[in-house]
Amino acid sequence: MSLSITQYPASASLAQSPMIFTVAESTQAVLSASFQYYCDLYYWTGSTNQSGSIPNYTLTKYPNESLVGMFDVSRIMNSTLVDLAYANTSNVKYYKCDFYWNFPDANNQTVSSSIVTTGTRAALDGYQIFQETIGQQFTTLSTLYPFMTDGPVSQSLLDNQNGNMGVWVGGVGVPPGGKTPNKLHYSASINGSPVGNGLFTLSGSASSSQQVQQFPIGPNSTGFPIAGDVTGCDINIIPYYNNEKLNNGLYFQNACIQKYPNIRIKWKNRYGQFDYYNFYLVNRQGFQSTKRTYQPQLGSWQGTSLSYNSYDSSTLNYISDSKQTLSVNSDYLDDSYNEILKQLLVSDEIYWIYGWETPNEEVRPITIKTDSITFKTGVNDKLVQYQFDFDWGQAYKLII
Repeated sequence: MSLSITQYPASASLAQSPMIFTVAESTQAVLSASFQYYCDLYYWTGSTNQSGSIPNYTLTKYPNESLVGMFDVSRIMNSTLVDLAYANTSNVKYYKCDFYWNFPDANNQTVSSSIVTTGTRAALDGYQIFQETIGQQFTTLSTLYPFMTDGPVSQSLLDNQNGNMGVWVGGVGVPPGGKTPNKLHYSASINGSPVGNGLFTLSGSASSSQQVQQFPIGPNSTGFPIAGDVTGCDINIIPYYNNEKLNNGLYFQNACIQKYPNIRIKWKNRYGQFDYYNFYLVNRQGFQSTKRTYQPQLGSWQGTSLSYNSYDSSTLNYISDSKQTLSVNSDYLDDSYNEILKQLLVSDEIYWIYGWETPNEEVRPITIKTDSITFKTGVNDKLVQYQFDFDWGQAYKLII
């Protein structure tokens, strides 16, 4: 009897997309009546070896037309990643599966196979997109790996702004021959002339809570490693493994403060981490009240005679609250922004950073109202400006 796993998900997978294990039995046992493949699924947080001894779920499959069992564990794993990215910056679950089969023989005795195990793998809060291969390592999806973003490589920066992005420092999911970064090199310049530099040390561990580390992207962020005044500077951040540069990094180009107040927005991208954009052109805020009324009974009907008070009203509100809105306009962008703006449109976690000049972000949750935009390309349209509309995620009244 020979049971084998013929298809694996990535060792580090984005859990909103399929995470497929396929198992196959090579003997005639698979043709037996009531033959079923079994999958015992274990998941946990903590270290890679801290799984429980009892499975969280047991899944069963009859052989398909190709006589294999195909198990998708993504929906279960995705249902466990319930933390907000703002609260859990390394939202990772470890999991493993044990596979076996059994069936009753002619004497109604259970015939079982030996167990084949997968070893520990990781699931992240995120998703793949169509045209990407099922089971592809998430670390191979972005040319900016180990940064957990689709870019663009060059972004805007304002003096005194804050913000943190995610970098993968975990031990799983590293591309073959790849390296996990252990430091980031920061350099500041004005018009190409160096002003200063610094190192930000990265330290991963086996814990699920340390697979992703946050690194500062703004001069006013806690831990920003360049000492001294970097006002007006462009910032370049490059990941290194020891003395080996892993890519050319992210480049943040300083933009002069504009006529309109800056609206800084952050949103969860497809890797479960945050991207940022400064909307420093025209922006507008709106306030819309919502009311429901009723007509109370007027008069002293329980008294000795009928009368009413001068302050009585024949119409009263029984529900009175508000909806607040925010409308922003981007700068003129090239098509390198198209991918992360798509991810903004489908993001389930978006924040307005209204304290963007303080070391610690002050945020307000918002939801996006804009449901479609026409993306333009540099070939046809050169630079293009986009407008986005949001609803505040908090009402005017503090009612819990």
